[in-house]
Order: sequence, then C-alpha cells, then structure tokens
Amino acid sequence: MSVEQNKNILRRMIDEGFNQGQVDVLDSLLAPDLVEHQFGLQSTVEGQKKDIQFLHTAFPDFHLTIEEIIADGDKVWARMIAQGTNLGGFMGPPNGKPFKITVFDVCRIKDGKIIEHWGSPDRFALLAQLDMLPKQQKQMAQT
Repeated sequence: MSVEQNKNILRRMIDEGFNQGQVDVLDSLLAPDLVEHQFGLQSTVEGQKKDIQFLHTAFPDFHLTIEEIIADGDKVWARMIAQGTNLGGFMGPPNGKPFKITVFDVCRIKDGKIIEHWGSPDRFALLAQLDMLPKQQKQMAQT
C-alpha cells in the first residue's frame, strides 16, 4: 500500500470512528490481531469500539482534529487536537468542563489494516482542564 493509502486509513479511523462514532467502520480498519500499546485501551476490535463509545458517552461533543499527518512505509504519525465537554461523566459525575489537548498517535499498517497502535494523549492537561487534579493545600503561616 502507498503512504497516502496508509494515511487515509488513519484518517478514516479518526473521522468516521472517533468523530462520527461509526464504530462498525473499525471492522474494516483494524486487524483482528491488533496490538494496542496505549495505556488503558483494549487490544481487540470490539474493545476499541467500546472505548470509542465510552468517549462519546463521557464527552458527547468529542472531536479529534488532525493537525499533521506523516507516513513512511508502513507507519503513520499524527498530531491531533482532542476536545470535548464532560457532560456524561468521566472519572466521576459530569462537571460540564471542556478540554482541549494534544494527542500523538503512531500506527503500523499491514494489508490495509491497522495492526499496531501507540497513542500519547496529554492526560495531565486533560485532568487539569477537567479540574480533576488534587488541590494543593495552602500552607498556614506560623505565628
């Protein structure tokens, strides 16, 4: 497959799978023996579908914007912006707070399907923007 075809596979995964929530497209984009390296994501097609559905439940307006996409051989790298609003509950009840973070993904593609994935969302920024980090206690002045 050409590098353009490989980039289009990742674009479809983002546009149709993540942005539109059309999880059935994953059947044609992910290899059945997918190896998932991103912490917290599942290494099966059905598991990936559940992960996307969870995102859309927690953040009904969830959206990924591809800022940059590069391919070389069987690998595709993407830098994206993820954004949404915590309206469905994420690590607790919904708090209505929005987030906008950077995500880096790398996929290895074989025979027209993603066979391996590494992802690195800025989880610290996500938790900070959703006001989910522990609060620093102010030190009391000694008198």
